[in-house]
Amino acid sequence: MPKNKKLTKRLIVIVVLIIVAVVCLMPTGYYIEGAGTAENTSQYVKVDGKHDHQKGHFMLTTVGVRGPVTPLQLLLSKTQPFTEIESRDELMGNEDTEAYEQIQKYYMDSSINAAVEAAYKKADKAYHTKYLGVYVMSMLGNSTFKDDLAVGDTITAIDHHQFKNANAFVKYVQGLKVGQKVTVSYDHGQKHQTATHRLIKLPRTHHPGLGITLTDHSKIETDIPVKIDAGDIGGPSAGLMFTLQVYNQLTKQNLQKGRTIAGTGTMAADGTVGAIGGIDKKVLVASQEGATVFFAPNDPVTKAILKVDPDYQNNYAIAKNAAKKIHTKMKIVPVKTLDDALTYLKNH
Repeated sequence: MPKNKKLTKRLIVIVVLIIVAVVCLMPTGYYIEGAGTAENTSQYVKVDGKHDHQKGHFMLTTVGVRGPVTPLQLLLSKTQPFTEIESRDELMGNEDTEAYEQIQKYYMDSSINAAVEAAYKKADKAYHTKYLGVYVMSMLGNSTFKDDLAVGDTITAIDHHQFKNANAFVKYVQGLKVGQKVTVSYDHGQKHQTATHRLIKLPRTHHPGLGITLTDHSKIETDIPVKIDAGDIGGPSAGLMFTLQVYNQLTKQNLQKGRTIAGTGTMAADGTVGAIGGIDKKVLVASQEGATVFFAPNDPVTKAILKVDPDYQNNYAIAKNAAKKIHTKMKIVPVKTLDDALTYLKNH
């Protein structure tokens, strides 16, 4: 065989190998959302120093996120039910990975607080709220504190002034002047630190400020000790299931009755269950893990919502459709409040 033909064949093989490598190994910048996990909530919850060892269990459900994925993984995702492809911006917004994870941790911490408060209130057990400070949710690029403060920090005082809520914090800062130096005390992880810089002029309002987006950071403290450690799970959607777990242990009612009960939904301190994302994926994983009951938020579908989005479906409708698609025998139960879930568990 002539040398040039051998060379051509080798080049073709090399090109093919490069294409295969690109398809199989090179990240695309896209992420895949699909079914995550269904986790026994008792492993994360201790009430009065004890886990729940009754027969049956509650399960929180998660959405799995993988990425950045390769072109091959994108193609394979098309064969999996309820998967969605998202860009990094669609998934995380303008935040970097660390800031995004801090925000998800904050949502989980807030969810745990609300779950404990709702459970203790319903069980008529003593608790109180301890205010920790102002939680940093995001920062402006021109903030003079950007090299010190970070998303996830908790500001405990300004110039040694402490506050009982974020509104009082904002009101105090607005009473100062643009360019005025202030000393901020804050918690970064386990460390307490201070930083002194000048206030900037905030966009649109022109009020003085630190250049941060903030919210209240508090913690529920109880007479009967409770601890919820969600590990690496983030976001607020486990609120309902954590509430049921804590309430069940507080009241010793054995609401599981030997069943595997899954679900999802945010929890407000007043017992209201809120909508979440990815419920079809959660129905899938709950069914795969043997759940016989799945609680789905039944958020209101108002005329105002339908005017903006005529095809809108709430969490319960999406969950019902998902259950039908995968032919599961798992019962999808609509809930608007903690009471709805408790009533179902006690009567079935």
